[in-house]
Amino acid sequence: MIVRFKIFLLFALLVAAALEAGSTTDQEARLGISDHSRESRNEIPEKRLVIRVIDGDTIVVSPNEKVRLIGVDTPETIHPKKAVQCFGKDAKEFTRRMVERRSLRLVLDESNAARNHKDRYGRTLAYAYLTDGTMLNRELIRQGYAHAYTRFPFRHLVEFRELERTARAESLGLWSSCPLK
Repeated sequence: MIVRFKIFLLFALLVAAALEAGSTTDQEARLGISDHSRESRNEIPEKRLVIRVIDGDTIVVSPNEKVRLIGVDTPETIHPKKAVQCFGKDAKEFTRRMVERRSLRLVLDESNAARNHKDRYGRTLAYAYLTDGTMLNRELIRQGYAHAYTRFPFRHLVEFRELERTARAESLGLWSSCPLK
């Protein structure tokens, strides 16, 4: 009887631990923190000033750090081996209007932790949030300035694919004026 109780208790603890690992904590639930907003645990603590926009999906933040936006791919404007692509200048101008000379919050994605949150060019991989809470990465896709870049896994992959499907269906941005590949 005691052995059965111990086994049952051990099993219950294992189940509880497994459930807790994939869900919000009691404290997070009381504070209304969802799984979606838990990514802020990976937030770079200080807000960063955008000092330059390289192209639609790459920015430079103070003091001098290049940031590649996770999960988005805008048409090229400065690629050394490619001509300026259709809607590339529009995407770059959209990003410039949204963030240049403004502070934003950078959030890292655990999927890039093994690479120290850097791409092969040494750029920091991040989501960029404006002061009003808008995620620049999401807006680029939602408004048709970018493709969902799904070559590598990331937290918002499914959402970004859906945003791209909607933008395509509504012929927004590059989906209205560029030949489909």
